[in-house]
Amino acid sequence: MMDHAHDLACVREATDRLLTAVAKMDNASLAEPSRLPGWSRGHVLAHLARNADALVNVLQGRPMYASAEVRDSDIDRDAPRPLEAQVADVRESAAGFQAAGDAPADWTRTVELRNGVTDSASRVPFRRWAEVELHHVDLGAGYELEDLPAEFVERETAFLADRFSGHPDVPATRLTDGTRAWSTGRAAEEPEVTVTGRPADLLGWLAGRRDGAALEVRGGALPKLPPL
Repeated sequence: MMDHAHDLACVREATDRLLTAVAKMDNASLAEPSRLPGWSRGHVLAHLARNADALVNVLQGRPMYASAEVRDSDIDRDAPRPLEAQVADVRESAAGFQAAGDAPADWTRTVELRNGVTDSASRVPFRRWAEVELHHVDLGAGYELEDLPAEFVERETAFLADRFSGHPDVPATRLTDGTRAWSTGRAAEEPEVTVTGRPADLLGWLAGRRDGAALEVRGGALPKLPPL
């Protein structure tokens, strides 16, 4: 069982780190490209704000987004706003998510996310934590995968390895940082491929933030992962 209260506290801390970093930017830097193809830093911040609103919808039993088109158009609409508006929106939407998370609820219930994906309500705060941490890195503003909290790196690595488990296009793969190990890909008695690397490099590859060039691969080529 996930500890939603712990994860809500981690979301708050991660949001504070992000807001502190963003407050040092200016309007021109927000218009510059982020590390996500086709998105400016303003797009990343707009997405974070709208994602907080969307996860409130999830916790309160409403559709996460009205539609994929509305989600995308809202981000495009909000991306060009000036720094002051972006910071206020991220802060206020984050506060709304925290309030929804603090409300008494059955955290064992199943909730629906995008594209028919379902999960335990107790995992929603962790999903938000991942959004804040990884998109902070995506801003390209001095916060790197190596700066992520160790607990988050380990848990997100396990989450993503589980996400790709059983995928028919991913060979049976053992992931290890030399201390811990995870399995992903097709079910098999023995892994076809072993991928070894530093925690940040393993997570970066699994999360689509690094190409895996820093990883050591035995038993075959580095598996090609499906998009998240």
